[in-house]
Amino acid sequence: MLLDSDPYWRPVRGIRSQLDFQIGSPPPVVFLFVFVQPSLPPPPLRRRLSARDILRFNVRFLLLAIQPRFVYLTLPFFDRFFWNHRIQIHGSPVPIDERDLDFFIIKLGNGGRDTSVLVVVLETSETYIIVSLSTRNDTQVIYIEPTTGLLSYNAQFGHDLFHSEEEALNYITDGSRWLCRETIYARAVLGYSALGSLGLLLVATELTATVPSLPGGGRVYTVTASKWVKVPLQNAQPQGKGELKNIMELAELDIDGKHYFCETRDITRPFPSRMTHQNPDDEFVWNGWFSKPFKDIGLPNHCVILLQGFAECRNFGGSGQQTGFVALLARRSRLHPGTRYLARGLNACSGTGNEVECEQVVWVAKRAGENVPFSTYVWRRGTIPIWWGAELRLTAAEAEIYVSAHDPFSGSLQYFQRLSKRYDARSSDLARANQKKTPLVPIICVNLLRNEPKKSEVILVKYFEKCIEFIRSTGKLRDTWIKLINYDWHANVKTRGEQQTIEGLWKFLKAPTVDIGFLEGIYSPSPLQLKEFKGAVVCNDDFEGGFCLRSFQNGVVRFNCADSLDRTNAASYFGSLQVFVEQCRRLGILIDRDAGFGFPSTNRYTDLCNYGGYNAPLPPGWEERSDAVTGKPFYIDHNTKTTTWEHPCQDKPWKRFDMTFDHFKSTTVFAPISILADLFLLAGDIHATLYTGSKAMHSQILNIFGEDGGKFRQFSVAQNVKITIQRRYKNVIVDSSRQKQLEMFLGIRLFKHLPSVAVDPLKVLSRPSGCMLKPIPSMSPTANGGSSLLSFKNKDLIWVCPPAADVVEIFIYLREPCHVCQLLLTVAHGAEDSSYPATVDVRTGCNLEGLKLVLEGACIPRCSNGTNLLIPLSGKIDPEDLAITGTSTRFLPEENPYLPLLYDYEELEGELNFLTRVVALTFYPAVPGRIPVTLGEIEILGASLPWSNILCTKGSGAELMKHISEKSRRSDTSIANSDMKGTCNPFLSDSYDDCIPVAPSLNDGVPQLSQPSVVNNWFDLLTGDVGSSQYSSQSEMLNTGERIHSSSCDPLDFLDNYEASPISVAASNVFAQSQDETHEGPSNTQKYINLVKSLLGTQKGMKLSFLDAMKLEIERLRLNLSAAQRDRALLSISTDPATLDPNRLIHDSYMLKICYLAKNLALLGQVAYEDKINASIGLESVDNNGIDFWNSIELGRTCYGTACEVRAESQPLTKASSHIGSSPLLLVCFQCRKKACKACCAGKGASLLMSSSYKEMKIYGGLSSQTGSDLGAQSEIDFSKSSASSDEVVCKICCGEVVLHALYVDYIRVLSSLRRRDREYDAAYKALNQVVGPDLKGFDGSLQGIDTGKVLQKLLNGEESLAEFPNAGILHPVETAIGSEPFLSLIAPLGIGAHHSFWRAPTGVSTVEFSVTLGNLSDVSGVALFVSSCGYSTFDCPTVQIWASNKINREERSCMGKWDIQSLVSSSPQLYGPEKVGNEKSLPRHIKFLFRNSVRCRIIWITLTLPHLGSRSMNLESEYSLLSLDDSSFPETKRRASFSGNIGSHPFIHAKRLIVFGKPLRKDIGSDTSIHGPENLKIRNLSDRSPPTSRFRVPVEAERLMDNDLVLEQYLSPTVPLVAGFRLDAFNIIKPRITHSPSSSDSNIWGSSLTCLEDRHITPAVLHIQVSAFQEPRKLFIVGEYRLPEVKAGTALYFDFPRPIQTQRLIFRLLGDVTGFADDIAEQDDSELKFPLASGLSLSNRIKLFYHADPYELGKLASLSAV
Repeated sequence: MLLDSDPYWRPVRGIRSQLDFQIGSPPPVVFLFVFVQPSLPPPPLRRRLSARDILRFNVRFLLLAIQPRFVYLTLPFFDRFFWNHRIQIHGSPVPIDERDLDFFIIKLGNGGRDTSVLVVVLETSETYIIVSLSTRNDTQVIYIEPTTGLLSYNAQFGHDLFHSEEEALNYITDGSRWLCRETIYARAVLGYSALGSLGLLLVATELTATVPSLPGGGRVYTVTASKWVKVPLQNAQPQGKGELKNIMELAELDIDGKHYFCETRDITRPFPSRMTHQNPDDEFVWNGWFSKPFKDIGLPNHCVILLQGFAECRNFGGSGQQTGFVALLARRSRLHPGTRYLARGLNACSGTGNEVECEQVVWVAKRAGENVPFSTYVWRRGTIPIWWGAELRLTAAEAEIYVSAHDPFSGSLQYFQRLSKRYDARSSDLARANQKKTPLVPIICVNLLRNEPKKSEVILVKYFEKCIEFIRSTGKLRDTWIKLINYDWHANVKTRGEQQTIEGLWKFLKAPTVDIGFLEGIYSPSPLQLKEFKGAVVCNDDFEGGFCLRSFQNGVVRFNCADSLDRTNAASYFGSLQVFVEQCRRLGILIDRDAGFGFPSTNRYTDLCNYGGYNAPLPPGWEERSDAVTGKPFYIDHNTKTTTWEHPCQDKPWKRFDMTFDHFKSTTVFAPISILADLFLLAGDIHATLYTGSKAMHSQILNIFGEDGGKFRQFSVAQNVKITIQRRYKNVIVDSSRQKQLEMFLGIRLFKHLPSVAVDPLKVLSRPSGCMLKPIPSMSPTANGGSSLLSFKNKDLIWVCPPAADVVEIFIYLREPCHVCQLLLTVAHGAEDSSYPATVDVRTGCNLEGLKLVLEGACIPRCSNGTNLLIPLSGKIDPEDLAITGTSTRFLPEENPYLPLLYDYEELEGELNFLTRVVALTFYPAVPGRIPVTLGEIEILGASLPWSNILCTKGSGAELMKHISEKSRRSDTSIANSDMKGTCNPFLSDSYDDCIPVAPSLNDGVPQLSQPSVVNNWFDLLTGDVGSSQYSSQSEMLNTGERIHSSSCDPLDFLDNYEASPISVAASNVFAQSQDETHEGPSNTQKYINLVKSLLGTQKGMKLSFLDAMKLEIERLRLNLSAAQRDRALLSISTDPATLDPNRLIHDSYMLKICYLAKNLALLGQVAYEDKINASIGLESVDNNGIDFWNSIELGRTCYGTACEVRAESQPLTKASSHIGSSPLLLVCFQCRKKACKACCAGKGASLLMSSSYKEMKIYGGLSSQTGSDLGAQSEIDFSKSSASSDEVVCKICCGEVVLHALYVDYIRVLSSLRRRDREYDAAYKALNQVVGPDLKGFDGSLQGIDTGKVLQKLLNGEESLAEFPNAGILHPVETAIGSEPFLSLIAPLGIGAHHSFWRAPTGVSTVEFSVTLGNLSDVSGVALFVSSCGYSTFDCPTVQIWASNKINREERSCMGKWDIQSLVSSSPQLYGPEKVGNEKSLPRHIKFLFRNSVRCRIIWITLTLPHLGSRSMNLESEYSLLSLDDSSFPETKRRASFSGNIGSHPFIHAKRLIVFGKPLRKDIGSDTSIHGPENLKIRNLSDRSPPTSRFRVPVEAERLMDNDLVLEQYLSPTVPLVAGFRLDAFNIIKPRITHSPSSSDSNIWGSSLTCLEDRHITPAVLHIQVSAFQEPRKLFIVGEYRLPEVKAGTALYFDFPRPIQTQRLIFRLLGDVTGFADDIAEQDDSELKFPLASGLSLSNRIKLFYHADPYELGKLASLSAV
């Protein structure tokens, strides 16, 4: 082996680095890592090295693999020297004896390749992410949907799954790199999010392996360079300037150097973690929000788990020959993120500002295959865990510190509970008998604040002491010992000097540090060796072998100063330094200066058994052995022929705690201490930069052991001044922006920063493999039928239809079944914009026969070329419902404007269908017959169920299946028990089985109602009552109250069990109601009628109060009645529904106050809910006091009686006696201090509105200022009051009527949302029912234990199944027998459904036809028919005929063959009769129909025809194949079907599965050139021809705005020309995602459902413009009504009148769902009360009139488009 290198190998002092390199694609290569001792000469050059040479020069190398030829070697040393050596191997390598060399092998996964990320942006603006993970052999391609930004990955080999990165790139670019506009090479994906009009992809372009290898493997990378890739999206949803500005600020977040990750190990917990890397501790995961899109597509490993902080490793040597490694890992908590003056002390998440968990890992370098001993020590640092802050002044003076006067210790207990649970080693299964159990968990708080009089930090010291006293007084941490050590760091340094300050700190830390200890263990690469060790074993799938842990750290030391910065870093260094020395001693790494013979002379080691058996080096002539009986080690001195139980080199543990500073310095090797100091210096700078924006100060003390410490101290003085000025500038100018960046990056407060951004973007389901079912007429001879209109690659396409077309009809087949939500049109026309259609009708359905009209005559305005028009779509609305309710959609100009500002009282519910597969669009031209009709790209957006996860029962699909199965079970129980007097509504209880019938109501005829339960499936959502809280007798209500026990909890605990199932128990089971309303529907309707009668009484014309009307609506929603059902019920008793509308029962001024409070309540609720979820991290349970967020009581519920001092809910005196002698739950109002029962308490939302703690929420759950605090208060605190305030409530009298009404409004909005969520899950249940039938247990994901992939591979001989649901579908419905499996089950994936189930046609049906649409355009080879479990008989063997086509017209299909199954079965008797028992796991019985030649098609038609009795003349094709493994003889014709019942001799058509097989075409074939090429020159010239007329502005004499600027009157001169239309400049508004407080159905802080369908998609808000005109004699008539599409703000939209009109007065009225919109956050001003409508909806300066005229007469510059 020859080495071609530098002129010589330069010896480098102190190099003990590990290898860091990037390996190319397999096969692996040779890597030679050379260590040269500093005292040896360089080896000779250009000669063959032998083993003797290597030993002589003491060269140590690492050999990974062997490949001849050339290899490039990179040696990145810690001192930043980089050398490149070229190694050439001639012939065979020199044989080297492993016993003679010091080398080891590192496993690098698959062929040793590193993770590679390639972001490719094509010229079409499409973006792909190509990822090759180091842990996999293949490469995945993730597509970013260019419209909504949704990530797409289907795991289809050859489409988005490839062998290599090169193969994937060639597929994307068609082998031409010229198609790439931009290519970004990266090392890791850090996150992605689609944010409206922009997608943000964060990738790490440069990484540094700061911890090259942990014990057991695992490399920690620090992100040294990153890049935000901005992906422009074609989303037409309006987005304000404020949101766009925030998105740009987010893209400026600095990641580099401050974040790290490990691809293969969990480093969010102390080392070694028992959890895998995909189960991290959420407290330390900073990209949880940004990694969500990758988890949603089933690729969680493709986005790393990012931690914030510091991680670095150094190797060091002691005075002996042993070499060690030390790694410092510092992970920053995300529970209280933020900058210095915005994140101090505690917040509502019970997290402290700048909280960091630090870990010091020390291990010994060993050879390959050897055990690696190690030890770890963990400590914490953070600000003081109480509610406090600091007011920053513009002057140079110090910030003024204050402590909240309102419960300063709220959350302190939870904070220490989290620490106690995390560092408690007593209850862990890792604790074994060989370790002495500690009765308590010590938490030692080292407080470094200034404690001198007149210092600003004194107040914090006092409150910290009182905080510890308060926690002890609660008695909730009985197993935890909290000790506070006050050590004024600055005062000690000033008075005693640095050296004595360090000695004093060591004295305080000695006892607690020794008591807490540290973890010791050994890593063994062989699992078999673990059995030989004593201790707890840690193993998981992330590493080979395992860890044996001998001793554990129990408890933690916590350091703090005011900011957890400079003093904290210094003190934690000197504290961990003592532990580091002890770690080295126990590992046998000698750092004593007086070491001799390779080991210290005296007292080096204590009892070996106490330290896990890790040996210090033995003197020469000594040997260690183990006793055969006890296993205890003993030692043999061969020099003297004696034995001893004691180690010959014992040393006193923790001896350096007792040393003076000078003694410590003189007896300790300097190099390891210096290395540790360097790590702390770097870590201190990182933490200071994250918190303050500048480096750490006063760091010179860390170099106190060095000789040049004095020089560094002089330099540090000037540096500190510079840093102080830098910090003050950034705190004042930059902190608020940095705070916002952190919140958005973490995915919190999104409703504030990005209110309109969807958590789960919709899918564009019309893109390929979606297709056109019917060709679109075109003037181009080369047109391909219109498929180009569905492809983003043809975004600029203009499709030109013949001018004679009266309508253009388009049938789109979606690539996946979904619920259609939006239609997105790209306007495309030539010079004349009137060529684009004027209106469109939309029909949707599961198949062609099931198309339903969902939108009729939607207006398409004239606008510029390329404009995106978004048309929201709702489901099909029942015409009867539309006739009864929904007056807000009726445009009657004579009526006063009606605005449902509180909530939508007349909400219309459209049908939800997750199996929609066909969308039919009918376009109507603006000028029929005169000019050609042009079309642009068409996109259908919708929400689909997670079919891939559902069909394999994993991830979100498994969760959805679980809850839908529970839903169906509860439905059956509900129907079965429908005759019970105490009905149970699924809105109101978690389980129907838990429903308890109760006595009749207080009011005659008032039904018994249950309440939402969220406390362990028992507590009422509104009242907190146990079980089903219904109308019951007073004694029953009393007993319910007695069962509730009060416990201390946070006042934000408005959701008692936020971890409840995502399908809220408050969501009603509409399935039971859909059974022709024979059970639940009429019963609940009658209950509602009885309620209305009881309230209105017998007197006609009686009006309800506003409060009673609100309560009545709450009960209606609890009864699960829609607005239409309610109106029918009211009309049946001659009651006008409008008289019960709360929106009409109060004055505008009072409504303004309620709306203002309800809006704030929704925001406060979201903040509190986010905080509540994050506060639960690391805690087992959350306390509850029985009062939820609203505490809305039902009708008839009254005060408990004399025990209540508030008596807000009065009751008749005759009924008060029932409470005598009772002891109901009583709570103390924090305002008036009176005792109040639950009925007289307001919800916790009222407490939030009134509490000063939540008046300003500028930080994550914390405060920018807390009013009412006593800045200099030194008085004692009443702990009883403090503990009570943590569970504070307010009575209904103190909170005020308007606050109560706001709570009712918010609660109705929540219940309305829950009803939508229930309809959503009910639609999902119906969709699953139509795929596999009502038995959802059929989703087992496997064919009775058989690998379905292998079954298909064996069956299809290497070809693919082309017609599997959900990619494939059936175009026409098929007659299906009752009790049969649904016809869609015929194309369900193999293994779905019960084994013996099958589809069958009704008896008497002799012919059925299946029109199967394939998932892609494919080359089809044949069809396989799986035989039903009942088998064939003589009478039911059908004739099979198959056609192929690309169009839906039967006349254009091609026949592929005709087969007689009777003839085929006659030669295969195993196909007759029922399937034998035991054959379930064999290849299914089937018949294959092979085509003579493969056919390229998209639709396969399969016809099954039963023969006529007495007549059989079937043709048998020559090419077919029979495969069957059943050898049974011909059975009798009478048989029993699997779905029960005697079939007898009546024949019927039946089948198990239809498998279409062949080869799919991964790429689109052909391109549409409808306006390209020489043959289309005439068409292009026609489209570019200038229009004969242009639009010119009509002058307006005067304008008047009315009705909150929603009505505009324009007055015209009598001499103006005929008005042809108007231009509307699009509104600057947004659709907010959050409109109410969260409910218990929200499973996460982002409130997304399992079906990814939002409320605003279920009931979309739509605006209309109504135009009216006055004509003589003063008569008002409606000119037109225009449905407004959603476009970007400011887009000019031109609307033509049906005909030009002559008038002097026009009225424009904005109608529709005006309350569903909000202003851009940049324009919102909540400082004062204002009308609760978006000011951006104002018609002021938005409408301009125009007329048509010849542009050559008036000039083109005078046209309206130029204005």
